[in-house]
Order: sequence, then structure tokens, then C-alpha cells
Amino acid sequence: MLPHVQSLDADSGQVKQVVVLGSTGSIGTQTLDLARLHPEKLRVRALTAGRNVALLAKQAREFGCELAVIADRSLHGELRAALEGSGCRAAAGPEALIEAAMLDDVDIVVTALVGYAGLEPTLAAVSRGRRIALANKETLVVAGGLIAEAVRKGGAEVIPVDSEHSAIFQCLVGEPAGAVEELILTASGGPFRDLPREEFASITPARALRHPNWDMGAKITIDSATMMNKGLEVIEARWMFDIPADRIRVVVHPESIIHSMVLFHDGSTKAQLGVPDMKVPIQYALTYPERWKAPHERLDWTALSRLNFQEPDLERFPCLRLAFEALERGGTASAVLNAANEVAVARFLSEDLTFMGISELIEQAMDRLAGPGNTLDALRSADAETRRFAEEHVRAAIH
Repeated sequence: MLPHVQSLDADSGQVKQVVVLGSTGSIGTQTLDLARLHPEKLRVRALTAGRNVALLAKQAREFGCELAVIADRSLHGELRAALEGSGCRAAAGPEALIEAAMLDDVDIVVTALVGYAGLEPTLAAVSRGRRIALANKETLVVAGGLIAEAVRKGGAEVIPVDSEHSAIFQCLVGEPAGAVEELILTASGGPFRDLPREEFASITPARALRHPNWDMGAKITIDSATMMNKGLEVIEARWMFDIPADRIRVVVHPESIIHSMVLFHDGSTKAQLGVPDMKVPIQYALTYPERWKAPHERLDWTALSRLNFQEPDLERFPCLRLAFEALERGGTASAVLNAANEVAVARFLSEDLTFMGISELIEQAMDRLAGPGNTLDALRSADAETRRFAEEHVRAAIH
């Protein structure tokens, strides 16, 4: 999709009109921090959230938004009451999320929704030819081919927010098409990088939520602990950069200083480095091709004694292996992988499933349900069927 990314009329001096889908989560709140940092350049028009009415209403009032959307319909009345007298319209439900994504005269849509819920709003924003600051990796995991085709048809721009994909994007700027030999995604390895496999059975949610380098939401933190996060990023990279899976590599880099690398055909490698701070890639997605001044933390080169790298252990972290297998299978396999993982992570967090049970459930779902089909209807059906299967599997195990 990279050839479709162009400048956002950087020299016009106009304020960029922004919609944030998922404004109460980690990426969303940091995006709003950047809007506070650059109020003369960014105007927030609409915000959406899943269930956090209080924070959503507070944000909408602060930024003078015209629309605030709560995904949970049952909370519509509560949101409307919280926004009374603000001039901001309250809406609820999936259709309202799509309405926010398609708001008129918007320049940038930040898609920071968690999970499958981000797919259709992102497709809607793409159809309007927006710049998409993509933080919802599941969109490309589930429907990468559909998104790529919609980008080609609608002239939208997709710029990654994930630190790894932002790093690759930055390494590719100015490089000729076809010069890439390999994309190298770095992984911290999560909190259990060096934990013996025999101790995995005793891993609790509280322990898995303690990431050594990054401060993220619960779902993505568990995905990092299982290394599914890196698997999802492999699938996302395949579609984002139009590179086959056999030219995408993962290396464990515990320090999380090099965010990813690109190996070129002449043998040279470019790497993007920085402290583990999501505000940098978020801002770059908003401002590309410019780099606005910001007080983000700088690397202290004299404090860096060494950078370490190692191959990922696919036996200890089978979720990464399953992601590569989903790409190889094609069809609905990635949609099944994603849906099963979302259910498994939620059930692990509620202590209904063990840490090792996450990958086991995903593999069973893929073996049973992955099949042909890449239409939106086929992917919706695969998602729904997988969620039913996964929930039934967990309930049967509990009882």
C-alpha cells in the first residue's frame, strides 16, 4: 500500500481535521496528548470509545468535538446526559462508529480501536479517501487484501502507528520500489522471554500484564507475552508493505531500541531507533512527511552499552508460528486466528483459560474452521463462527 501514501499538503498551513476512533485507550489518549501539544495544527472533530463514558465525555468537552460515539448502545443515554449543554452530539453503536469514520471534511482518521471492531470503521474511512493513521493491526490481519484493494480504489493513505511498522515505513522513505530483500521486525520477547517452558503453566494474568518495556492496554500486553502481537504484526506487514511472508523475519531484541529494520538487495540495512515511546510513531503518522518539534524523550547514546538480538523460540511461543501458518493457508485463516485469539485473551484475563491454553485454543480453531474465502461476508462469518466455537470450548473446559 505504500505507493499510495502522499503528502497531506504539508505547506498549506491549514489545521488538520482529526477523528480518533478509540480515544480512551492507550493510543487514543496519547494521540490527544499530541493534539494538546500542537493545538495550532490539529483540531479534533470526533471521538469514539467502547464503554468509558466518563472519559469520552471529558475528552469531547475539552476538544470541543461535534460528535462523540460510544460503541455500547446501552450507554447512549448516559453519554447524552454527560454531554448535555456542550454542543457535542452523542451517538452509539457500530453504525455511529462508521459515521464518525466518514465525517465530512476530515483529513486524518486515527484508528485506535482494539480488535476486530476496528475493521468496518477503517474500511469506511478508506472509502472516503482519508489518511488513516492505523493503530488497529487486526484490520489488516483479518482483511488485508480487502483494505489494500479499497486503498487502490479510493485513493486513501494508510500510515502505520505500530512502532515496528512505523520504523519500516520510515526506513523505506526515499527508497526505490523493489529494492527490499527482507523486512526485519524486532520483538522485545515480552515478560517471559527467558522463563523456562515448564513454568508457563503457572503464569497468571497479573504476571503477564507486567511488560518490561512498554506501557500498553491489557489485550496487546497479553499478546506481547504470548508473542501473538508479533505474529499479528507479521501479517500486517505482509499487507502494509506488499511483501510475502517468506521475506519477513522476526528477531528478539530485548532492549526495544531498534524498532525494526529493512535489508536491501545491495546488502545494506536501515534501522529506526528510539526510546520505547508510542508518541513518536503516532506523531509521525499525523505529520508525515514533516517532523514537528516535540519534547519526546531522546536516546542517551552514552548509556547504551550493547544491543542484543536472538531468534524467537517458536516452541515456547507457538502463537508466532500460528501467525505464519495463517498467512500460508490464506482464505479465512487469519480471521480465525484473530477471533480465536481475542476470545482466548479475554478468557485468560478472566482466569477461565490458562496461559498455554491461549495458543492451544487458537490452533484448534484454525484446524477446524479455517477455509477459503476473502470477501467481507466470508470474513464476518468466519469471525462469528470462530467466536462461538472458542466460547463453547472454554465453557466446556470449565465445566
